[in-house]
Amino acid sequence: MATLWITGARGFIGRHLALELSDQGHDVVGIGHGAWPSSEARRSGVCHWLNAEITGSNLSSLCTPRGCPAAVYHLAGGSSVGAAVDRPSEDFGRTVKTTMELFDWLRRESPSTKVIAVSSAAVYGAGHVAAISETAELRPHSPYGYHKLMMEMICRSYGASFGLQSAVARLFSVYGRGLKKQLLWDLCTKLATATRAVELDGSGDELRDWTDVRDVTKALAELPRWAASSVPTLNIATGIGTRVRDIAEGIIASWSAVDQVELRFSGKARPGDPFSLLADSSQANSKGMACLTTVADGLADYVAWFRSLRERPR
Repeated sequence: MATLWITGARGFIGRHLALELSDQGHDVVGIGHGAWPSSEARRSGVCHWLNAEITGSNLSSLCTPRGCPAAVYHLAGGSSVGAAVDRPSEDFGRTVKTTMELFDWLRRESPSTKVIAVSSAAVYGAGHVAAISETAELRPHSPYGYHKLMMEMICRSYGASFGLQSAVARLFSVYGRGLKKQLLWDLCTKLATATRAVELDGSGDELRDWTDVRDVTKALAELPRWAASSVPTLNIATGIGTRVRDIAEGIIASWSAVDQVELRFSGKARPGDPFSLLADSSQANSKGMACLTTVADGLADYVAWFRSLRERPR
């Protein structure tokens, strides 16, 4: 099987993807931020981890033991709209600069390597009222979205100018076991303290395409076969919209030890957050990359995972 690299392998999606690729028999090598003991990395499917910035010299060092990769899954980058609004320069470095470093190194050292660049629905921006196709106008609404779009443009630039083969995966609202931030984590944390009233930002009617990380990683694992210098772009999502209110109520319902929780919404939208982000996922579906886990099943699984954390011996 192949040697595959994941930038940002230690992150939420990266860990799930590494395990999926390892289970398929591939050697998975990771690079990114944070100390990661070898034993723990191997449990996540990563046979070699480099705690380092994505630079040409560091990428060259990864080639030493196993040679250059057949494909690179580029997950490194900013992962929060809010953080990008607060610290746009930092988000630019994480998303745009790392992409340039990766592609320019590949141009010189391994031009046959394919790249799967993991982007975001944030490139579509605000103002959408229906399912968004990959051909929709790109009008980002936040620094986070602009930086993801710049990342995609680097992919296209190096495809057009140097023939590097890549594919872009635009992800929507990815959730699942291991996600320790954002709505689900915050809500479960409040419920774990026997909170009887929960207030969330927004109106509750915001529409999102909630996609289980297990479906996402299976789809990403298939994408190298579609990589090309023309840079095909696919929405990876369910194609089904669910209101934030319904997600919150689903979490509360799955939390069997809690009843009569009052759910309130502040009515204040967070900066950079569009009202509706729903995918037209027909292209991915036609290529056998449908995301089929229902929100009800996904939320129940998330709650079970969260509760298991509290039950583990400390």
